[in-house]
Amino acid sequence: MKNKRKKHYHKKTVQSLTMRELPSGDQPYEKAERSGIAALSDAELLSVILTSGHRGETALQTAQKALVMTGGVAGIFNASAKELQSIPGIGRVKSLRILAAAELGQRAVAARQIQLLPSASTADRVLAIVEPKMRYLAREEFHIILLDAQKRVLRTVCISKGGLTGTVIQPRDIFREAVKHNAAAMILAHNHPSGDASPSAVDIESTERFMKIGRMMGIPVLDHIIVGAESSVSMKRQGYM
Repeated sequence: MKNKRKKHYHKKTVQSLTMRELPSGDQPYEKAERSGIAALSDAELLSVILTSGHRGETALQTAQKALVMTGGVAGIFNASAKELQSIPGIGRVKSLRILAAAELGQRAVAARQIQLLPSASTADRVLAIVEPKMRYLAREEFHIILLDAQKRVLRTVCISKGGLTGTVIQPRDIFREAVKHNAAAMILAHNHPSGDASPSAVDIESTERFMKIGRMMGIPVLDHIIVGAESSVSMKRQGYM
């Protein structure tokens, strides 16, 4: 019987440890209840999302390693599901939990900024939506913001995800979505992973082409927003449109 108990104990120590198995004083749950969720460190917040660790590690230890491997909070929340799943201890379900938490945070920031801009221009309201989502992306993405006849936002659609230096956009992909959702107008938006929000020659040429097609289809392109690391540019306000 003693040998069996010893073998069973050894097996338990090499399994993933859950949050409940941490010493009570070290549990992020209790710390959050005692001092508020804002009192938790980045690693502690991530450990709450993960709920369990990896091969004898606590969830907190796994979270700490994940943050180091991805370069911190910005890195882990900008990672793809595949990139997250390459981290020891993070599989399909945990990667989706992280992505869901990141998306909720981005939506909350956007909603809050929109509430603070009740009488702002359409460009300002769109900036409030796209900046939190696109500012720190490692790769270029191209989104469209579809508007109704009163210039209210219907939805945002990601048209393309590219590499570190650019992404390929086809007009048919843009206007297919606009027609599908009965949009009266649209605003284009993409990010520059380099950090510089200044429009490139390609940005200017493609915007002119999309505007021409939009006029022909009766779905005007009202603006093109470029999101950089520290600032954003409205091509309409800058006189490019």
